Amino acid sequence: MSGGRRPGPRGSGGGRGKRPPGGKGKRAAGGRGRGPSGPRSDDERGRGSAGRGSRAGGRDGDGRRDGGATDGGGTGRGARGRAPDRGAGAPPGGRGAASRPGAPDLPRDVWRDHAPSGRRPVVGLVRRRGRLLVAEPLFGRGELVVVERGGGVREGRIGVFVPPRRGGRRNAGHRLVREVGRPDVARDVLEALLLDRGLPRRVARSVAAEAEGVAQAPPAVDVARRDLRDTPTFTIDPASARDFDDAISAERVADDVVRIHVHVADVSAFVRPGGALDGDARWRGTSVYVPGTVEPMLPERLSNGACSLVPGEDRLAVSVAFEVDGAGAVRRASVERTLIRSDARLEYDQVDEIFAGTERATDPWATPLALARQAAAALQRRRDAGRLALEVESQEPRFVLDEEGHVTGVAVERSSESHRLIEHLMVAANAEVARLLERAGAPALHRVHEAPDPGRVGRLAAQLRVLGLPAPTWSATDGQPPEGEAPAAVAELSRLVADHVRRHGRGAAGYAPLVLRALQQARYLPDARGHAGLALEHYCHFTSPIRRYPDLVDHRAVLALVGGGEAAFAGSRSQLEELATWCSATEREAMDVERHADRIAAAFLLERELLASGGVARAGARLAGEVTGVASAGAFVRFGDDGAHEGLLPLRELGDDWWELDELGVRLVGSRSGATVAIGDPIDVRIERLEPARGRVTLALARRR
Repeated sequence: MSGGRRPGPRGSGGGRGKRPPGGKGKRAAGGRGRGPSGPRSDDERGRGSAGRGSRAGGRDGDGRRDGGATDGGGTGRGARGRAPDRGAGAPPGGRGAASRPGAPDLPRDVWRDHAPSGRRPVVGLVRRRGRLLVAEPLFGRGELVVVERGGGVREGRIGVFVPPRRGGRRNAGHRLVREVGRPDVARDVLEALLLDRGLPRRVARSVAAEAEGVAQAPPAVDVARRDLRDTPTFTIDPASARDFDDAISAERVADDVVRIHVHVADVSAFVRPGGALDGDARWRGTSVYVPGTVEPMLPERLSNGACSLVPGEDRLAVSVAFEVDGAGAVRRASVERTLIRSDARLEYDQVDEIFAGTERATDPWATPLALARQAAAALQRRRDAGRLALEVESQEPRFVLDEEGHVTGVAVERSSESHRLIEHLMVAANAEVARLLERAGAPALHRVHEAPDPGRVGRLAAQLRVLGLPAPTWSATDGQPPEGEAPAAVAELSRLVADHVRRHGRGAAGYAPLVLRALQQARYLPDARGHAGLALEHYCHFTSPIRRYPDLVDHRAVLALVGGGEAAFAGSRSQLEELATWCSATEREAMDVERHADRIAAAFLLERELLASGGVARAGARLAGEVTGVASAGAFVRFGDDGAHEGLLPLRELGDDWWELDELGVRLVGSRSGATVAIGDPIDVRIERLEPARGRVTLALARRR
């Protein structure tokens, strides 16, 4: 739905008035504005490749969906690289061609990798143009294409259309190969997004057949499993979780010492190197989660079935055992193959209620949960005492879809004690596995987050100072931290931001991304170079092999090391480097798709809220918002309950002035008036235009507060 006048097109110029001497800004009044009317890019947002998570990350420190706060920097995409060598059991594809004109290269694209050259389909909306039916690309910019009539083509529907065959009849149109649905149904639009990004939305027959076979009878592994089925065990996950990678057991071994078992699904027992399952999982690299659905790395027969640690079922696991003392020191780590049975599937909110005393824990998992809480608290105290780990608070939206595919609500998930419990235990398990691998020199994939550049840390301090936040003394003298002190300096700045947000109750959505952009981008490498965001010397991803291929690689590596019945990585050093590059790229692509999907879901929810409260008339209502970013296009404003919505306030709406982006990228400054619009400013807006299928919200200024 829409209201008010239509915003200018992408890339249209600024105002036509005379530019002030030396001015480089864009005039707001009299012109059509500048830039897109919808979601900003990561560079415009001031976000890195993460932007989600809790203190220094989420479930396992810097995982994508449940964390990533330490994976900042860059544009969120990075170089694609080529697919790992086929001889190393690589995925199909890797032809190196860009997937769409003007779009970044995708690391994986089923259309590019399997469709004939020049025959990439168009995912578009069917419209009538005179006597012709055309498909208008639903996402991004692109030319309209004429479509063939018949074959189920219906006006007003989203479809996937393939170009005419070469050598076919003249003037043949694009042919419908799949009707996706309606543009007013969120689930259909999200499905179209996944197809547009080249995700298969299907499982190859050979892969499905292998998955079915191993689910019924996993390949034999020549090693005895330790039977832990009588050990009380539980999982803690979001209410919406579909697959369960990890479970926890805990027991007291001394007054202040707790032994923790982190049980992780033994995916390596089902997915054998060189098979169809392994090749497909490599090509995918990671699962992609969007509201209401998932593009899984593994077929659902495994991801939601045989591998998932559901309660009351015997499951194959790889268990990492370690002890945590009262000072938070971790010792006596070991890894072995096990057989477990989860006693309970707990949810974050439920565990928080138990910790608050409003719900009762029950046997057999009550005591292990209390001991796990004790161990996590000790690990938290040790992290706080070190003062080198980042503190970045961010929010995770969880959208709710009804049976018809409409978005009906959203819950903004914030870090709580239950989240931190799981995060600390998963981080400890990952770190101990990485330590074992590094000490043995085993070929593996390490999760690397290198120390930030001092110049970028100095820029962050300057940005925060301009925005009125406290800054350390070194920022006012040398302008950047002392040599070798950049990690400690950015950690200090993250704490200053967190303290400011807690005191003032605003700014988290705008300030935290500035911290992230001061960081290097986390990635996978064959070498252990440390993890600056977590202040750890060794780190890898191990605890989510159902949804991340690097975790599966490291399962095989550590099991080979401890005599667990697996073989070490058989490829060359260059092949391992290529695999690391590939997995880093698929992760970034998945994050980009997930962010786009969240914007679409939020726009559909906003449309529903407007219609429920008065429709178009309601669209002109004043909405309290907060500036979360600025760019040459205008200001980005978050508004609504829990800040669930965000839109672009174009320059033309800011008043009759020439607006320039300041050199630090945190304020828009009026050249004549000196007025500013800065990150963190409260601002009242109204909705000017809403395009749910594109995830775009264009705002107009209501009144500055």
